[in-house]
Amino acid sequence: MKLWSVEGNRQRLDGGSMFGNVPRALWEKWIAPDERHRIPLACRGLLIEDLDGSNVLFETGIGAFFPPKMKDRFGVVEEDHVLIRSLKARGIPHDEIDAVVLSHLHFDHAGGLLPAYNEDTEPSLLFPRARYIISEKAWQRAKSPHSRDRASFIPVLIDLLERSERLEIVYGETSTTLGDQVRFTYSQGHTPGLLLSEVGGRGGVAFCADLIPGRPWVHLPVTMGYDRYPEILIDEKREFLEDKMARDVRLFFTHDPEFALASVTKNEKGAFTTVDETRTVEGMTLEAT
Repeated sequence: MKLWSVEGNRQRLDGGSMFGNVPRALWEKWIAPDERHRIPLACRGLLIEDLDGSNVLFETGIGAFFPPKMKDRFGVVEEDHVLIRSLKARGIPHDEIDAVVLSHLHFDHAGGLLPAYNEDTEPSLLFPRARYIISEKAWQRAKSPHSRDRASFIPVLIDLLERSERLEIVYGETSTTLGDQVRFTYSQGHTPGLLLSEVGGRGGVAFCADLIPGRPWVHLPVTMGYDRYPEILIDEKREFLEDKMARDVRLFFTHDPEFALASVTKNEKGAFTTVDETRTVEGMTLEAT
């Protein structure tokens, strides 16, 4: 199977929110903010070609579904649906995707399931032949959100997914659609049931989702203001990184503004850090497990 990083719409979010209780004097050295105190973020997907004969996409980014006012509020950069354009340029248009794996249903990870905003058109689902894969806890959270994160979900998207008859809810390490080639673990610190996907086993690739949005968040104490339980997330992150480092599994970042992939190691002080950073993934080959 071959792996590709696929760029979606970029956005700019408040740096203080993205770095939680990290002082600005520190985080602005990692990612420089603009005049509105926002930092640039990717919304990057991972495409796997020929996973047991299937084309599989991990996440769809924020897309371009927001109307203009909301698009400005959440800092969506491009007007068109960049992910759909990127897939087409890669030679696998959205209607040839067989499965879409969603770590959770916050709008910056699942908004790309919807077409670009058009006030004269009713919302619909893209990826017409794909199975949509999500964890049971993440699905229930999207259907019954807490008031703290209600605005992070897209009600019309939940309805469309429920009516699609192509939704697969997963509970364990694997899914019916993808079999043993994709292994799942779960995290609760950012949002209930965050689905973390790994492909290729030892020496493979792990999709970090919002457990580790990008390289700065590899540092254990660094969490987001959006995280539900930061202390739980830190403990989950430590276990996740120890495991990936021990098995030489590389980290795929959805939100890092510069790099899609990196390996994890520890520095001379024993803190986690990244090495072998790669801006894009271009046809990386992995053997089936």
